[in-house]
Amino acid sequence: MNGFEVHGHYHDFEGHEDIANTPMDEQHQIWAGERIELKSVGIDIGSTTSHLIFSRIVLLRKGALLSSQFRVVGREITYRSKVLLTPFVGGVTIAVKPLSSFIFKTYKEAGFAPEDIDTGAVIITGDAARRENAEAITALFSREAGKFVCATAGPNLEARMAAYGSGAVAMSKGVDGKGVTVMNVDIGGGTTKIAIVQNGSVVETVSLNVGARLIAFDEARHIVRIEEAGRLILAAIGLNLEIGDYVKPEEEQKMAKILANCLFEVMERKDLSPLCYRLMITPPLAFTGRVEVVTFSGGISEYIYGHEDENYGDIGSVLALEIRQLASHPEFNIPLKEPVEGIRATVIGASQYTVQVSGSTIFISRDGVLPLRNLQVVTPRFQDTELTPESIKSAIELSFHRFDMDVGERSVALAMNWRFGPAYSALRMLAQGISSALKKAIEKKHPLVLVFDTDIAKLLGNMLVQEFSVECDVVSIDGIELQDFDYIDIGEVLTNVSVVPVAIKSLIFAAR
Repeated sequence: MNGFEVHGHYHDFEGHEDIANTPMDEQHQIWAGERIELKSVGIDIGSTTSHLIFSRIVLLRKGALLSSQFRVVGREITYRSKVLLTPFVGGVTIAVKPLSSFIFKTYKEAGFAPEDIDTGAVIITGDAARRENAEAITALFSREAGKFVCATAGPNLEARMAAYGSGAVAMSKGVDGKGVTVMNVDIGGGTTKIAIVQNGSVVETVSLNVGARLIAFDEARHIVRIEEAGRLILAAIGLNLEIGDYVKPEEEQKMAKILANCLFEVMERKDLSPLCYRLMITPPLAFTGRVEVVTFSGGISEYIYGHEDENYGDIGSVLALEIRQLASHPEFNIPLKEPVEGIRATVIGASQYTVQVSGSTIFISRDGVLPLRNLQVVTPRFQDTELTPESIKSAIELSFHRFDMDVGERSVALAMNWRFGPAYSALRMLAQGISSALKKAIEKKHPLVLVFDTDIAKLLGNMLVQEFSVECDVVSIDGIELQDFDYIDIGEVLTNVSVVPVAIKSLIFAAR
């Protein structure tokens, strides 16, 4: 792993080892205009626990000086919050007031005000994401916790974040150029997210309803909450328990055993039992290659690796013991390694690994149009044959059709791989094709959001406004690489370097 520990904080310098010995003074002549430092926060509101991570992210211009693109070269955790048991009202609704108090108290302890934060993510994970007010809570905190904080949830994205935050992605790069295939298993209160990682990339993710808090009880072992998946487990072992009933230790053991068995059916890619099929949130793993290392992250990993022994009114410690036993069986035969991060893996991934920064050749038509949130990425594919405004229009319209979307239905980010150079004639054809294809969106005054992988954003934005008189907001940025099934948030312009932070929320589906 490329990186080192400084005062207990992990730095990941991704091929820029000289950075460690170079002055980090923003005014230093080496760094002026070539280096960006972002303050990032990750807020994880989970089924069992909630916590925050504050990070410092360092970016440098990509390649030679005068390039407009930046890449992340360093990440440092600057503050870790305490872990809060996620407050619920009646087991159904997340309690906003105590959660809000905890979050903003943590900001103060970390020495930040919301306006100090440049980027990051609020994520509601696992069963917490299914609560009645989950969407309202992410919207609340994404507005109030910083001027640019994206709100995300979903099992595929959680699995990806956990794989990065745990260190599994870095581990998969191996040493001396020899990569390893890592399976990261992130087990929380309500769900387990699994990621297959090869050579520094997440290649597949799956999720299932296995977790510590499918059934929760008080200090007297009386049930206070039963999730739908918990009822499936109770039925499978022939128990008819309800809220208020007493849970015997041997009954807890049976629940943990059946959950662990279902988890290993998925991990070992066996034929799934009917119960395991019912617990699946996504399709099962399609990956058939050899897994060389397994890492566990999430709250249960703290028990698995012996860092936690306290009981929180759930089956976490017992479930961890069953998992350890199954992992030690000779037939499993995959080494277990401890990750860099356990319970905090997802929130670290959220705060540090969703971020890119645009190039500095950007065009924003007016102040106040940013930030923009949750824009679906649409990727037209231009053919290498003769380029015309009509062929560009057709490619854009076809890209909407692939997603069963109508032009003007909602705001999107049009992401283009432009291979035809910066010549005026080519860019004018592109501008004409865009303005023609997106006529309905322009008429509805939707922001026209364009994302390029090459340095043409400013030229194209100016051309659309000045030559084609586009009568809507135009946001044209470059230096960002996107793909189908991405969603993005675009933050406010960082005035010292004239770039914008972009949070990329990729959706990873099971390979087929």
